[in-house]
Amino acid sequence: MTIADETGAAEPPAELPAEPLPGPPERPGGADPAADQGTGRDAILRAARRAFALRPYADVTMRGIAADAGVSPSLIVKRFGSKEHLFNTVADFRPAADELFAAERAGLGRHLVLTTVRMRREQRGDPLLRVVFALGNEDERTLLRERFRHQVTERLAASLPGPDAELRAELIAGQLLGLGATLSLHRPGAGDRATPERLADLYAPALQRLIDGD
Repeated sequence: MTIADETGAAEPPAELPAEPLPGPPERPGGADPAADQGTGRDAILRAARRAFALRPYADVTMRGIAADAGVSPSLIVKRFGSKEHLFNTVADFRPAADELFAAERAGLGRHLVLTTVRMRREQRGDPLLRVVFALGNEDERTLLRERFRHQVTERLAASLPGPDAELRAELIAGQLLGLGATLSLHRPGAGDRATPERLADLYAPALQRLIDGD
């Protein structure tokens, strides 16, 4: 499996009319509780991340996402209401950032690695890596990158002491994306066999140096 296996989706026909791009992100609510496990929600989100990362917004269809997720289109409507709401959920990095940054600065580097690996293994997908595939010029991909910058990189920069906080935050985000890309590229491989603690032993010190500004 390669990186594309985490974000790649089948190419279903664009059988539904194009919808306008969504407005500012909102926290998902209503019929989309975080505890909604075992009802297809996680599979829908994985399929939607693949679809929106690799294809123009207008070409993504609820039916295509449903086929990739192995659920019915009506279940997506029940859980998310609309393609716009689903995109807003996929493009919202705040839940991942909340978990990634939930540690004291002195131990944040190790926490970032442990949390990234845990989220990958529990969710069967990387919490941040989808932004790498949003490098086109389409408006929705630009929006995805802007949200990542605001919700992840700028939030991290605001918490860092010392000079070059913005630069260090960008480098930290890049290293986290690099970790996810490496684990995806070499699957199955040594990274799959390693414990999260061993990965943190090897990878976290470089992150912590950037966090501390040493």
